[in-house]
Amino acid sequence: MSRFDFIESYFQKGDLIPAVVQEAGTGEVLMLAYMNRESMRKTFETGYTWFYSRSRQELWNKGATSGHLQKVVDIKGDCDRDTLLVIVEQTGPACHTGSHSCFFQQIWEEFHHGES
Repeated sequence: MSRFDFIESYFQKGDLIPAVVQEAGTGEVLMLAYMNRESMRKTFETGYTWFYSRSRQELWNKGATSGHLQKVVDIKGDCDRDTLLVIVEQTGPACHTGSHSCFFQQIWEEFHHGES
């Protein structure tokens, strides 16, 4: 299978696929972003994460502006070939808020806080 066919095999259901980003050393889930064909190709070529911004409708290299780069250690595909798990070495915080992970809001506890 050619590299083009390999990448294309992940886009049978649509032009964007979710990419769950996990920290290599801790296993912590850092963020969820989306990849299109070009960002997936650039990630493989450079060894650093590239995503597609749905709001800005453009490619972005994670950390290019902030310096909080994500060096790819491994990429795994799910059983349906429509989601990626990107395992990275994270430099600095992953979240634009300054938090190490984008998943820091405790909504389960907040939701159940008022229950008797």
